[in-house]
Amino acid sequence: MIHSPVPTSVKEAKPITTKSSQKLLSNCKTLNELKQLHCDMMKKGLCHKPGSHFNKLVAACVQIGTLESLDYARNAVQDDGVSMPSLYVYNCLIRGYASAGLGEEAILLYIQMVVMGMVPDNYTFPFLLSACSKTMALSEGVQVHGAAVKMGLDGDTFVHNSLIHFYAECGKVELGRKVFDKMLERNVVSWTSLINGYAGRDLAKEAVSLFFQMIEAGVEPNPVTMVCVMSACAKLKDLELGKKVCGYVGESGVELNALMVNALVDMYMKCGDICSARRIFYECTDKNLVMYNTIMSNYVYHGWAGDALGILDEMLRKGPRPDKVTMLSTIAACAHLGDLSVGKSSHAYVLRNGLEGWDNILNAIVDMYMKCGERGAACKVFERMPDKTVVTWNSLIAGLVRDGDVELAWRIFDDMQERDLVSWNTMINALVQASMFEEAIELFREMQNQGIEGDRLTMMGIASACGYLGALDLAKWVCTYIENNGIHMDLQLGTALVDMFSRCGDSSSAMHVFRRMEKRDVSAWTAAIGVMAMEGNTEGAIELFNEMLNHKVKPDDVVFVALLSACSHGGSVDQGRQVFWSMEKTHGTSPQIVHYGCMVDLLGRAGLLEEALHLIQSMPMEPNDVIWGSLLAACRKHKNVELAHYAAEKLTQLAPERAGIHVLLSNIYASAGKWTDVARVRLQMKEKGVQKVPGSSSIEVHGLIHEFTSGDESHAENTQIELMLQEINCRLSGIGYVPDTTNVLLDVDEQEKEHLLSRHSEKLAIAYGLITTAQESPPPMPHTVTFTGILSAPPWSHLTSHRGSSSPTPRRLPMLTTTSLSLHSPIGSTPTSSPPSSNFPHNPRSKTASTKWTQYPHFSKNAILPPS
Repeated sequence: MIHSPVPTSVKEAKPITTKSSQKLLSNCKTLNELKQLHCDMMKKGLCHKPGSHFNKLVAACVQIGTLESLDYARNAVQDDGVSMPSLYVYNCLIRGYASAGLGEEAILLYIQMVVMGMVPDNYTFPFLLSACSKTMALSEGVQVHGAAVKMGLDGDTFVHNSLIHFYAECGKVELGRKVFDKMLERNVVSWTSLINGYAGRDLAKEAVSLFFQMIEAGVEPNPVTMVCVMSACAKLKDLELGKKVCGYVGESGVELNALMVNALVDMYMKCGDICSARRIFYECTDKNLVMYNTIMSNYVYHGWAGDALGILDEMLRKGPRPDKVTMLSTIAACAHLGDLSVGKSSHAYVLRNGLEGWDNILNAIVDMYMKCGERGAACKVFERMPDKTVVTWNSLIAGLVRDGDVELAWRIFDDMQERDLVSWNTMINALVQASMFEEAIELFREMQNQGIEGDRLTMMGIASACGYLGALDLAKWVCTYIENNGIHMDLQLGTALVDMFSRCGDSSSAMHVFRRMEKRDVSAWTAAIGVMAMEGNTEGAIELFNEMLNHKVKPDDVVFVALLSACSHGGSVDQGRQVFWSMEKTHGTSPQIVHYGCMVDLLGRAGLLEEALHLIQSMPMEPNDVIWGSLLAACRKHKNVELAHYAAEKLTQLAPERAGIHVLLSNIYASAGKWTDVARVRLQMKEKGVQKVPGSSSIEVHGLIHEFTSGDESHAENTQIELMLQEINCRLSGIGYVPDTTNVLLDVDEQEKEHLLSRHSEKLAIAYGLITTAQESPPPMPHTVTFTGILSAPPWSHLTSHRGSSSPTPRRLPMLTTTSLSLHSPIGSTPTSSPPSSNFPHNPRSKTASTKWTQYPHFSKNAILPPS
């Protein structure tokens, strides 16, 4: 065996004596040197003589701090049969193992020491508590606490400080606070330990409060204290509080070191004061690697990816060599910018410097290639990864979702052996974005069955799904779930809930959520104005808009879309004109094509077709198919065949494949009795292979959403539906109702037209609601969707019902039934019936021709399901 050369001091030394051995031990830097010196000392008998330097040998092994040196020292103690090891030796070994992160070994040494009859002292317990902290050994640490109390060491400040640190590290800050409160004498370490405990356990407010209590108590903080309290301010993102803490640093004369400068940069960055962070960073003359990594990671977090790459360039020119943390920020910046060139260079740097062993680096590389559109490269990196973590799978799924391949992402999700909340949220929101709303809710139910509770991101996705499905009871269940599970309703979630209730037609609940929101940005106000737009409440929308202006919220272009939609649905032409012309003159927002579309819709509904055409012709941009489609729809309503023909020609040039153009033009000719032109248009559709997507009406009953099309006879309860339709028609006739057959745009006799009207999809939905709902309960509102393929309706106009005599609207239902109709219940109302069944179809993607199912998520102990 080849040993390291003997230290010069050993070679030159004359015979080793007691005095010279101490100096030689302190000069040993490696375990091999120490072993050789130990051998020589044993030959001379120095290790066994009274007053020998055996303790110094153990201390030297502990100082080296490797597992081999610690084991060597412990074996030397156990092999020494001449004398019993001293308490000092055991304390050294416990400290050494604790410092090396080998807490279990340290605890075993303590047990061995106690069994041998040795009594620990006030040095033993701090070392032992450090070992318990690093291994999260809460039970053992509590026993150590008890032993210290029994031995009367509970008054020792050193022991108390160690107990505070131990409880904080184990997540029991409240127990550490109890120890702190009982201390008769506290030093800066006592305060700093508790402040650090609060800051590290998401109790940043308590940490800052304790810091100022410390100042009031006359205890001067040290640099470690300042780093802890700055970290707390960064977590709070409270710039004013951070400046107050920094002001104390300047007043007290605490000397800035690299750690404090790094904490200051991080705090200012996280509080959004980028300028101050930059100034401190560039004024620092001795920047270290940690400081570079801090500002780079914060740049990436705030979306300043280009600045992050600028810092990298500075590092490569004159700074420290980039490490794995640097490359993690660099690759994330490349992903954000879509910079494939720098991304590939970063990947090469990782491989050249052996950094690929860190999972986070490879996960970031997969994400970067996916965001840069290099799916093949991402899959190659993914396949070669030896240890694929859940984060790795999440990166791949998120990339596929961004790439639009939801089906493949779903298959990979199903194959995952381990999933975390991020996995579920990614997939649920991907399904929502792909308009697979029933599947998203089914996946949420499966997530609950596996015992995973949703967070705000989960509920935002589910709220969107509920809104698009128009499932009001499920929407109320979502709101109750959020409250019962203590999910924080921030701006985004609150806005999603307002939009959800608005889409479900429950304006009172939507406004209730809106008024409860602590903060409201322009998106929240837009959603609330959209609620008014849904009802055609122009005055309410304008009042909200003025209230928003009074709150100093600057309107954006989307707000004006909602406002103009409200004017359009409410028939308020003059107010609509005023809003439109005030956009640029008063608010500095140039009207976009969507605003012109709203104005064309407003004028068209009011029958001002010539003004609408003039507005189209004076637009500063080319009108699109939506604009002409809106005009065409208005021509049908007001029976202007000539202008309809002109609008249809424009539409055909822009979107010849749209079936709705031909269908709407055919209906316009039919309403004018021009059956020859109807036949011609229908023949053109047939020749082009264009088919009309049938309109449908859906209704939610007992947690299931049933969808009907006109004349549909495939429902399982069709016989009962037919009987209810006959009852409805009899009662309507009894009160003098006469169908308006002009809405049936077919060349058939009057009796056939009346029969077709009686089988309208909305009537079928209402009939089903009446036969499946208890007499004392109001039937749910049907959700009717008409596909014309023409008008891209604003997001607040999806919930419609056929007006006129073609179908009795839900407002006429009280005349037909003995039920007192109450369309919407307030949030938090007490359920009056049992929860709906939680049985869900195994494959929600398989639907029958007439019905699709959406079931509530699984009933859990924290969820109150809505009434059936």
